[in-house]
Amino acid sequence: MTDANTPTDDTEIVADAPEALPLDLWHRNKGGRMVEFAGYHMPIQYEGIMAEHLWTREHAGLFDVSHMGQLLFTAEEEGVNVAAALEALLPADVKGLGAGRQRYSLLLADNGGILDDLMVTHLPDASPFDAPGGYYMVVNGATKWEDIGHLREYLPDEVTLSHLYEQALLALQGPEAVTALARLAPGVADLTFMTSGAFTIAGVDCWVSRSGYTGEDGFEISVPAEDVEKVADALCALPEVKPIGLGARDSLRLEAGLPLYGHDLDEETTPVAADLGFALSKRRREEGGFPGHARIMAEREQGSILKRVGLVVEGRQPVREGALVLDAEGNEVGRVTSGGHSPSTGQPIAMAYVPLASAVAGAKITLSQRGKIYTGTVTPMPFVPHRYHRKGA
Repeated sequence: MTDANTPTDDTEIVADAPEALPLDLWHRNKGGRMVEFAGYHMPIQYEGIMAEHLWTREHAGLFDVSHMGQLLFTAEEEGVNVAAALEALLPADVKGLGAGRQRYSLLLADNGGILDDLMVTHLPDASPFDAPGGYYMVVNGATKWEDIGHLREYLPDEVTLSHLYEQALLALQGPEAVTALARLAPGVADLTFMTSGAFTIAGVDCWVSRSGYTGEDGFEISVPAEDVEKVADALCALPEVKPIGLGARDSLRLEAGLPLYGHDLDEETTPVAADLGFALSKRRREEGGFPGHARIMAEREQGSILKRVGLVVEGRQPVREGALVLDAEGNEVGRVTSGGHSPSTGQPIAMAYVPLASAVAGAKITLSQRGKIYTGTVTPMPFVPHRYHRKGA
C-alpha cells in the first residue's frame, strides 16, 4: 500500500528518550506532573487524581491525548473500495458506516488475537482532512508504529495511509462538556454518541466526535498541533473545564469497564475472551473475511477458556495488575489486568481474566497479591453507568 506523510524510517521516531507533546510546556505551566507514557512526556496529574476524577464525573475534564495515532485512508484512484480493504483486517461493518459515523473496532492478528483496539470514522465530503469519502482512524499511542507497519504490509497498494502527525488530539469529557463546548462551537450539541463533524473552535478548524474513554458524555477534538494551545486555552477558560491527567483517565476508564490495550487486551487475547463481542458486527460474523474468523466463531459457540470480568474486591486494599486468580487448590488460573480504588463508588475494583465457569455475576474469586489473599466478586461492568448521549435520548 502507499503510505503518505509518514517518515520513511520509523526507528528514528521511536527514540529511547520520551518525546514532547505539542502542549508539553502548557502542561508544565499549569502544574502538570509529567511522567513517561507510550514514549511521550505526559501529565499524570495537576491537582490530584481523586479530585480530577470527581471533577470529570461532575463537570468537564480536558485530556491531552495527542500521543494517539491519527490515520487517514484514501483511494489512490477512482473505484478503489477503501472500506472493503479495511474490512479485510477489522471485524467491523466498515462498508455500512454512514458519512460522519464512527465505530469501535479491533485490528486482528491471523490467530484472532487483538493487535490493537481503535475507532474508525467514515468521513463526509467536508472535513478538515480534505479527504471526501475517506476513513479516519484513531489508534493507541503505544502501538501506533506497529499498527502503521501492519497496515502498510496488508492493505493493497491502491489505498493510501496518511499518518496525521501534524494533528493534536484533545478529549473533553464529563456531563458539562456539551454545555461548555457548545459556547465555542455552536451546533456541536446536535451530535450524538459516535457521530462526528467539522467545527470551528477559537478560530481553528477542528474535527469533533462525540465519544471518549471515561464512560461520560463528551467529545474528542482533532486540531492542528500548531493551534492546539489556542484551543486548549479557550476550553480551560470556561468555568466547567479543568485540565485532567493520565491518573484520572485510568481510574475513569476502569470504572467505565473500558479495557486498556497492553493491559486488558493483547495479541494472545481474542475478542470473545475480552468480552468485546459487540465489536463483531452481524454481517461480518456471517460473511467472515477477517483474520481469525474461524477461531473467533468457534469461541462464540463453545466459549473461551478465560473471560474478562469485573470484580469488586472485599476490604479497602485494591488489587493491581498482575495479581493472580487462584482455584480452590491454590493453582493460578487467571490474572488481574487492571485494578485500583474507585473514587465514585468508594471501593476497590478490578478487571481480571477468570475461567469461563467462574465468569458469572456473584461468583467469588480468590486473588493473590504479594502473598496476601483477597476475595473478589464478579460484577457486571460498567461499575459506574455510562452516560453517553445516544440518538433519541
